[in-house]
Amino acid sequence: MEKKKISIWTVLKVVFLTFMVLITLYPFIFMVSASLSDKLSVMRNEIILWPKGLNFEAYKFVFRDRRIFRAYENTIIYVVLGTAISMTVTTLGAYGLSKKNRLVFFKFFNLLIVITMFFGGGMIPKYLVVKELKLLDTIWAVVLPSAISAWNVIVMRTFFMEFPEEIEQSGFIDGLNDLGVLYYLVLPTSGAILATMSLFNAVGYWNSFMEPFLYLQDQKKLPLQVILRSIVIQGSSLENQYVSVDTPVVEESLKYATIIVSVIPIMTIYPFTQKYFMKGVMVGSLKG
Repeated sequence: MEKKKISIWTVLKVVFLTFMVLITLYPFIFMVSASLSDKLSVMRNEIILWPKGLNFEAYKFVFRDRRIFRAYENTIIYVVLGTAISMTVTTLGAYGLSKKNRLVFFKFFNLLIVITMFFGGGMIPKYLVVKELKLLDTIWAVVLPSAISAWNVIVMRTFFMEFPEEIEQSGFIDGLNDLGVLYYLVLPTSGAILATMSLFNAVGYWNSFMEPFLYLQDQKKLPLQVILRSIVIQGSSLENQYVSVDTPVVEESLKYATIIVSVIPIMTIYPFTQKYFMKGVMVGSLKG
C-alpha cells in the first residue's frame, strides 16, 4: 500500500497552528497556576507552567467578598435581559432588511445600517443621550445602548435571505402575516444562527465594561467586570485594602484568581453552542 506523502506546507501549517494554540493557552494556564500556588513561589516568580505548593487561599479571598457575588448577580441579569432584548431587536430588523421585494427603500435602509459600522456619534454624545432619556444609574443604561450591532444584523440578514421564498409564500397562503411566517416557519429552522448570535451577545454583555463604568454610580449595580477592574488595575484587594505581608495570599495571586472566576462561567457555555457556532457564522456569510 502506497504511503501518503505529507507536503512541507502541511508540516508548516501544523507547526504554526500548534504554536498559535500554545501562545493563546499559556497566559490562561499561567494565571490558573499562579492563583493556585503558594505565596513564596509567586513572589519569587517561580511559576512557569505548573502550580507550586497548592494553595486555595486566593479563591477563598475572592468568594468571601460580598461584592463579587453581588457583581455576579448583576452581570447575570444584564446578560440574560440584554441578550433577550438584543436577539429580539436584531432578529426583527434582520428579517425585515432581508425582504428585498417587500421592503420599501430596501437599499436605503441597508445602507444606513452599514454606515453605522464606520461612523458613530462618540462617547460624549452617547452619554448625553442616555442622560436625557433619564437612564443613568439604571439597568437600562447597560442593556439598551448595546442592544443592537450592525454586524450582527447584517449576518442574520444574509442568513434570512437564503431562506426559500416558496416556503414563505405558502405561509402567506395559509393566512400568516410577516410575523407569523418569521415565528412559525423561519425561526424553527434557524437554530444555528440564533445560537451563534446569542453567544456573541451574551459574551458582549458579560465582558461589558464601558457602559456600566460610565452610566452606573450605585456600587450595588456594578457588574463583575467593573469590580474586576478595581482589583486588577487599581491593585486593591477585595476589602479595598492591599493584601498585607502576613496574609497567605499575595496580590498577584488574588488578581489571577479573580480573573479566572470571572472567565470560567462564560467559557462553560461555549461547548454547548460549538456545534452551531461555525455553521451559523459560515451560513450567514455566504452572500453579502
